[in-house]
Amino acid sequence: MSAPTVTRATRASSVATVIALIALVLLAAAPWWAGRADMRLMGEILLYLSLACLWNLMAGYAGLVSVGQQAFVGFGGYMLFALTIFGGLHPIAAIIAAGGLAAIVSIPIATLIFRLKGAYFAIGTWVIAEVFRLSFAQVSALGGGSGSSLPVGIVKSLAASRSGREALSYWLALGAAVVVISAVYLFLRSRRGLALTAIRDSEVAASGLGIDIWRTKLEVYVVTSAFTAIIGGLIFLQKLRISPDAAFSVNDWTAFVIFIVVIGGIGTLEGPIIGTLLFFALRETLADFGTIYLMVLGLVAIVVMLKAPKGVWGLIRDRFDLELFPLSYRVRTATDKGA
Repeated sequence: MSAPTVTRATRASSVATVIALIALVLLAAAPWWAGRADMRLMGEILLYLSLACLWNLMAGYAGLVSVGQQAFVGFGGYMLFALTIFGGLHPIAAIIAAGGLAAIVSIPIATLIFRLKGAYFAIGTWVIAEVFRLSFAQVSALGGGSGSSLPVGIVKSLAASRSGREALSYWLALGAAVVVISAVYLFLRSRRGLALTAIRDSEVAASGLGIDIWRTKLEVYVVTSAFTAIIGGLIFLQKLRISPDAAFSVNDWTAFVIFIVVIGGIGTLEGPIIGTLLFFALRETLADFGTIYLMVLGLVAIVVMLKAPKGVWGLIRDRFDLELFPLSYRVRTATDKGA
């Protein structure tokens, strides 16, 4: 009789990997089979998915429930405009630089707001976002309160044709989603990820095991801030225009993201994917109904929180014992292997 083995991979995760690779190939080829409107919608879905995964890493694993991540979305967008217009950088280089600048800026911000706990932390992040919005509204060189458009020369530096620019913008969004999901997955499989999971389960126990809670949370906050700024740059590279209200919108870049993570399943990698698909399905179906659309979103969130506190994916996972991203360890016996 063979001894049981400890593994992370499951049959479901293996099938999910194959399906994901096929889907990735199909999505990469979208400029050759999808229409212009479809590509813009898919690009938006991918960018929201990236934001949801990043917020989920912070709130679902590190316990940093932020309602001010729009600060870094707007920061990334404004850095794109500033670095291209005044710094002469190529838009893609400017977006990457925006991520680095956001990481630097996030360190003193974290030092300040990490002194706050619970609801006070959430309010603190919102206040920081408002400070960012009011500050950029005073920069007259970037349009002040009315905003600014990306100059034509900078837009054309991406590609000569409009179709080429739209394809590149879409591929950047797809690449960002793949990088974010992969980075979060690999981080959670690392020793840092194990420490983060321990902190999520019990900070007291994690501290007793020698885990530096403050440093681990700081690393998560800095990394998510950098990636969020990059996603923000990509968002406004698609829009080609920016304003303080649009860049630092709490509804667009935080409230909807929280909704996605909550209904999908907070603290899981699959949750943001499910939540993003559900959110856009509801939006595309009900967008013509005006305020009823927002009322339905609120009703869906309430029903999910009451009937499935772990989200839609949590309900599926508990019922069918599924894990598409193999993070937890499982013991497999000879009977399991032969099944």
